[in-house]
Amino acid sequence: MRRRTLVVAVSTAALATACGSGDPLSEGAGPGNGGGGSATVRVGSADFAENQILMEIYAEVLRETGAEVTTEPGVGSREFLVGGLEDGSLTVVPEYTGNLLYYVDTDAGETTPEDVYGALAERLPEGLAVLEQADAQNSDVLTVTEGTAARYDLETLDDLGEVCGELVLGAAGEWRDRWASRIQELYGCEFAEIRTTDAGGPITIDNLADGTVDVANLFTTMPAIQEHGFVELADTRQMYPAQNVVPLVRDGALSAEQQDALNEVSARLSTDDLTELARRVEVDRENYVDVARDFVERIRG
Repeated sequence: MRRRTLVVAVSTAALATACGSGDPLSEGAGPGNGGGGSATVRVGSADFAENQILMEIYAEVLRETGAEVTTEPGVGSREFLVGGLEDGSLTVVPEYTGNLLYYVDTDAGETTPEDVYGALAERLPEGLAVLEQADAQNSDVLTVTEGTAARYDLETLDDLGEVCGELVLGAAGEWRDRWASRIQELYGCEFAEIRTTDAGGPITIDNLADGTVDVANLFTTMPAIQEHGFVELADTRQMYPAQNVVPLVRDGALSAEQQDALNEVSARLSTDDLTELARRVEVDRENYVDVARDFVERIRG
């Protein structure tokens, strides 16, 4: 890894480490490398609705610059998305700063939006870069039902720490390894049981709603929180790092105009926007392409 600065201008050099001679970006013909925007820009996403919406928003504003754009929804985990950027099969993906930082540095201790973003700029692998981050976040959050909140007088994780020994947590399998010791250190919280459910998906939601678990790790933009009336417990000591939405790009592959288009999305995207966009797809069952285009039309209006 090398120390990096944030990408705010286009690189003028061709990528020396690109793989595959058939990739136009690897031959210096791509946007920002003298190709006049003629090469295809490939926008990928993970396999969940919010990330696919962001992918399509990015694709739509890039098309407005005259770029030929293709989308690759549901590429898979972060490992595959980063690998696609590194080998040139992808050009840009929507990412989340805290989880991306942990991916490149498992010892990272930064938590605030500014610190996490700055650390990413320094620690990303050669050939990758981040553009400007959005205010919008989709962060981990511990949640309880309204009944549990009332029974134990819970508003914050400080409150939770006083009663953790009586409660069962439902979370993804990796939660225990990453957060069990941290929540004990910061909040004095040691759950009676940590039960593996899923990563904020339907199993976790159903288990919290039906009382199988007392506390659940969800994500702040999930429509299910509002739909079920779940209570988010404030993370007053910043156990969880910031998770601002940010474009992760193949360094030097986008023109200055294309970078500006993505930065404008970041400047206009709020957490409320993310929540509403996800709700329209996950609850109202609208097509994510249409939802993304509506957002772009709104910010253009």
